[in-house]
Amino acid sequence: MTHPLFEQHRATLEGALNAIATRGYWSAYAEMPSPKLYGEHAADAGKRAFEAHLGQRFALEQPGQTGWQGGERSPYGVALEVSYPVCAPEALLAAAQAAMPGWQALGAAGRTGVCLEMLARLNAQSFELAHAVMMTTGQGWMMAFQAGAPHAQDRGLEAVAYAWREQSFIPTRAHWEKPQGKNPALVMEKHFEIVGRGVALVIGCATFPTWNTYPGLFAALATGNPVIIKPHNQAILPAAITVRTLRAVLAEHGLDPNLVSLCVSPSRAATQALARDPAVRSVDFTGGNAFGQWLLQHCPQAQVYAELAGVNNIVIDSTDQYKAMLGNLAFTLSLYSGQMCTTSQAILVPAGGIDTDEGHKRFDDVCADLARAVQRLLGKPEVAHAVLGAIQSADTLARIDQANRGELGQVLLAASALDNPEFPAAQVRTPALLACDAADEALYMEERFGPISFVVKTADTVASLALCERLVSQHGALTVGVYSTREDIIDAATAVTWRGKVALSINLTGGVFVNQSAAFSDYHGTGGNPAANAAYANSAFVANRFCVVQRRRHV
Repeated sequence: MTHPLFEQHRATLEGALNAIATRGYWSAYAEMPSPKLYGEHAADAGKRAFEAHLGQRFALEQPGQTGWQGGERSPYGVALEVSYPVCAPEALLAAAQAAMPGWQALGAAGRTGVCLEMLARLNAQSFELAHAVMMTTGQGWMMAFQAGAPHAQDRGLEAVAYAWREQSFIPTRAHWEKPQGKNPALVMEKHFEIVGRGVALVIGCATFPTWNTYPGLFAALATGNPVIIKPHNQAILPAAITVRTLRAVLAEHGLDPNLVSLCVSPSRAATQALARDPAVRSVDFTGGNAFGQWLLQHCPQAQVYAELAGVNNIVIDSTDQYKAMLGNLAFTLSLYSGQMCTTSQAILVPAGGIDTDEGHKRFDDVCADLARAVQRLLGKPEVAHAVLGAIQSADTLARIDQANRGELGQVLLAASALDNPEFPAAQVRTPALLACDAADEALYMEERFGPISFVVKTADTVASLALCERLVSQHGALTVGVYSTREDIIDAATAVTWRGKVALSINLTGGVFVNQSAAFSDYHGTGGNPAANAAYANSAFVANRFCVVQRRRHV
């Protein structure tokens, strides 16, 4: 008999399983914050729930608590003043390990059912989560709602679906009978137990504290592992809300809530010590290269799933929809002020220009027209604030100033500060667009996180494709785009991205953008270039998180 929660959520699971098999459009959780979809009072209730956290201690009743820690600074200038429990890592590890046998005993179907219930509960809290994401990351409201809540939940569900599929391939028992000719057959009974590898540490990032956390969190849980979430210290609240909800679901169903815990770390050294603990058997990380590489080099006891920095790029050869291409690029560069791991940084354009439906455009024409497209997109303040959000980090603000001073290339469009009437203290910046020559590699051949992009002058399209391949192979990328009216160029770009193992978007001119990724259909990362050693999500993302332990006896 399967677990009642598995039966309750079976339709959702079957929808997800069909979606990952067919890769068509499907979503379990509504992406529009509509009262028709979430209930007439959901928006107000969610906002009140968020506001109730402000200025308060966020109690979780975790073991080993030694004090409280806060200090999150909202990019919108809102006073958050939430403090969170600081718990001794050794206490969290011991409690997690103690919770693991009961979680294993539940079986794959039981774990899957509980995870599906967790996701349903989180979906019901989407407005609360969205406000928490918006105010800690600087995302605009609609993006915070979609990426921070239903899209993140979809990514978590995707991981659960893959985990269930891989575990369901393994029978619980087998009758083994080997004929021995005239002698009696050898007969054995064999049992197979799925066992999690151990404590999973999920390290969150400052810009997408749910979207980049839920895949690893639910992949680990569904495959039998306890999870400790270590959020970025500037984006703790969305993780804390998530942990509280998951712990409540566990407790309600007679399971040890310490299977999931929040670790607010006072320092990088403390996080490093936790990551190296022998009990930690997997680490999920999204963030900068320095800490990501440290994890990969210093945590031999754990499987590290790392998404790091890269140099996403676009090759422009020609187009038959020039204005639509520019509009698509302008939105790509502006969305959340470029604070996305998928945002294009280097736009590769031949020195001789490009052919378009509006005639031949020189390199300088493309530069000027792209700058005007960005200005046109952001011309209305209400649109600008909805698209741009706010700058999350002081480091990003410093990079923008560096770009404006011309230290990173010729300034085509300087970033400017905008006043947000709703949030007067918000740090809002429009994109900085720069130009440089392909030979100026020191300028564009490293990630310049934030609203900073380069139009790079190359010898020709062949040189652009070669540079694209080198950028991906040496520095990594999560996204590559190409614009061309010639099939031979598209074929060449396809071959480049096969070799570089990076996703390719071709001639995007409508409402889909190179830096967007749809759960159940688009793979986020491939695991094949330096920007990420794993993908959200595929079988490889879940299968090594559990072991199969067998026992056998003669019958």
